[in-house]
Amino acid sequence: MHVPDGFIDAPVSAVAGVVAAGAVAVGLRGARRELGGERTAPLAGLVAAFIFAVQMLNFPVAAGTSGHLLGGALAAILVGPYTGLLCIAVVLLMQGVLFADGGLTALGVNITVMGVVTTVVAYAVFRGLTRVLPRTRRSTTVSAFVAALVSVPAAAVAFTLIYAIGGTTDVPIGKVLTAMVGVHVLIGVGEAAITALTVGAVIAVRPDLVHGARSLAAPLKLRVDGDLIDVPAAPAAAHEPAAARSTRKVWAAGLAAALLLAGFVSFYASASPDGLEKVAADKGIDEKAEEHGAADSPLADYGVKDVSNARVSGGLAGVIGVGATVVVGSGVFWAVRRRRTPEAADSRTTESV
Repeated sequence: MHVPDGFIDAPVSAVAGVVAAGAVAVGLRGARRELGGERTAPLAGLVAAFIFAVQMLNFPVAAGTSGHLLGGALAAILVGPYTGLLCIAVVLLMQGVLFADGGLTALGVNITVMGVVTTVVAYAVFRGLTRVLPRTRRSTTVSAFVAALVSVPAAAVAFTLIYAIGGTTDVPIGKVLTAMVGVHVLIGVGEAAITALTVGAVIAVRPDLVHGARSLAAPLKLRVDGDLIDVPAAPAAAHEPAAARSTRKVWAAGLAAALLLAGFVSFYASASPDGLEKVAADKGIDEKAEEHGAADSPLADYGVKDVSNARVSGGLAGVIGVGATVVVGSGVFWAVRRRRTPEAADSRTTESV
């Protein structure tokens, strides 16, 4: 659903840019609370890289139409809604600047639609379901499925509303809304399946690393004189080295999976236009589409310039994209976390005084 330049007029694109910038600022502030431990920053960077990789895997949803992961639901559930929004923003920035995917002037629109709307809607639905369903791994995975399913047509509705205000072509909005929601409901099924499978897999291995599944790691209880009491937690120093080693294994496995998906599996992705591209072509939304500002990038269209073999070119581009995203994402989250640490120390000092 990457909106290219020219679909939305300049004033509305500018307003969307302001909204996106404000949302990112809120995300930076909220992420300081979510990025609590030493291991969270690299894991958040990994989530961004994994979403980048999976977004390269377009899957068919109807005749001549494909879809791909938006990732807002997955990011919000794995690392929290604020950090999740930043993950999507990093992915969209990498795609726009390096791969000419999603317009540069439309970056604000894309962050608003694919980042803000999906993370907010998905996390609200997920939290609502987890509060009423039993606190089990299965119900958490089901909640992730439903949250992801709802988030995609919600993003389609958001794009349609933005297009109704600032669209550059005269197209009946009712037809655009019907077409966008219809195809993105189907894409939402694929999004939901990918999200549920990923969340379920991580929960099965390390539920403590899933932001939305922390309630599953309830403290152990002992019955003493007929009453249940919490088992005292072990000192952090006693288990932290083992936890760190385990986290490194999870990080390495996740990075290997992302590299495999982007570098090899992506070659077999559907070549059909995605939902927005198909609707834009059918309804005439793309009549005033503009050439991408980064069209001359050596990685434009997810291929390496001057590499003639399509498989090698696409694979190298995917690997470079994953590497760039994990480096930039981890750097951003490390910076956010380091800023949080002095603030937390100051807060503890103030409380002790």
